[in-house]
Amino acid sequence: MKIAIVGTGYVGLVSGTCFAEMGVHVTCVDVNKEKIKALMCGEIPIYEPGLDEMVLRNHREGRLNFTTDLTSVLGDVDIVFSAVGTPPDEDGSADLQYVLAVARLFGQNIKKYTVLVTKSTVPVGTGTKVKTVVAEELRKRGVDIPFDVASNPEFLKEGAAVKDFMSPDRVVVGVESERAKELMTKLYRPFLLNNFRVIFTDIPSAEMIKYAANSMLATRISFMNDIANLCELVGADVNMVRKGIGSDSRIGSKFLYPGCGYGGSCFPKDVKALIKTAEKNGYNMQVFKAVEEVNEKQKSVLFNKLSAYYRGDLKGRRIALWGLAFKPETDDMREATALVIIRKLLEAGVRVKVFDPVAMDECKRRVGDAVNYATDMYDALDGADALLLLTEWKLFRLPNWNVVKEKMNCPLVIDGRNIYDFTDLRSIGVEYSYIGK
Repeated sequence: MKIAIVGTGYVGLVSGTCFAEMGVHVTCVDVNKEKIKALMCGEIPIYEPGLDEMVLRNHREGRLNFTTDLTSVLGDVDIVFSAVGTPPDEDGSADLQYVLAVARLFGQNIKKYTVLVTKSTVPVGTGTKVKTVVAEELRKRGVDIPFDVASNPEFLKEGAAVKDFMSPDRVVVGVESERAKELMTKLYRPFLLNNFRVIFTDIPSAEMIKYAANSMLATRISFMNDIANLCELVGADVNMVRKGIGSDSRIGSKFLYPGCGYGGSCFPKDVKALIKTAEKNGYNMQVFKAVEEVNEKQKSVLFNKLSAYYRGDLKGRRIALWGLAFKPETDDMREATALVIIRKLLEAGVRVKVFDPVAMDECKRRVGDAVNYATDMYDALDGADALLLLTEWKLFRLPNWNVVKEKMNCPLVIDGRNIYDFTDLRSIGVEYSYIGK
């Protein structure tokens, strides 16, 4: 089977590479000539564990190819995946211009029955818009070429995307015809050997499943952060509360970890888009508006703790940050708490020194020389009046606390991910503050 994937961003490149790994002949398409040239030379534009090796192997063995010209492959593929960006408009709704541009190009150039599958995260109703655009382009050509549209939302976690694609909890496919269902079943048949579920739905339901899933996970995070903030006021320990409610089989423990806010390319954007979709349909999503509000406030919690410790006297102080990416195992800083913290610290006249094992270049691109960049995690601590932990990278989990104390001006640790032990740190003379206690 031959397929094309339009868009070589996070979703497109991971999906295309994993399909190739299972024996499908894949052509990844992108309008960015430099990106395609780099990929053909074996240079991977994103950080994702295990992906670079897989891209190189499948490209070398001829199953994974790259081009800037979608029209050159449309006559030879059975399925086209649209994995282009859907950035938020100013009002929070998803911008579909790139999705619809792919649909137009598809309609202008297909030569035989082909399925156009939306892999991008799109609002409910996008499938209908895509189908209308393709049909209009075929009408302009004066041809009657059969086609189908489908929805196949991704559920990839950054930092574990390859594993998630190869061994998913489920695959959701929205289709309108048996012919499209049969073709998508054929594509995913190699994965069925692992006995995971392919759930076929109508297209609007598939589109909604993606938004509902991400919004539910975001809700659990904001719920736990709200509980953590209340725990601090009433003298409870959120870590104990989390264990107590997480042991309930109706609730479970996943995504009940308090912290300093969620970020990334999915949760913030998808919650906003779902709120906007509801507004366009005359409905008020009160729960998700609260989820978004809690998360935005949570990103300032560590700064507030720091300011309270020094009673607002922050000007000229040296503060170290461990972690810049919005989560471990990625260099992605989109909507990252670190960006909020850095802005607030700089506005307060603080001298900031940062370290992250993979996101330093991304921080330089976004922040420039406004902060200092450490050579390693301990270098960030020289003369620091406090250490703020923002990302729970493994190398931060068991530091040498004697070195930490020796390097810092004041051994104050404010833990935004609750990864350290309160009793242990206090016993060795480290001032320690975490979320929810």
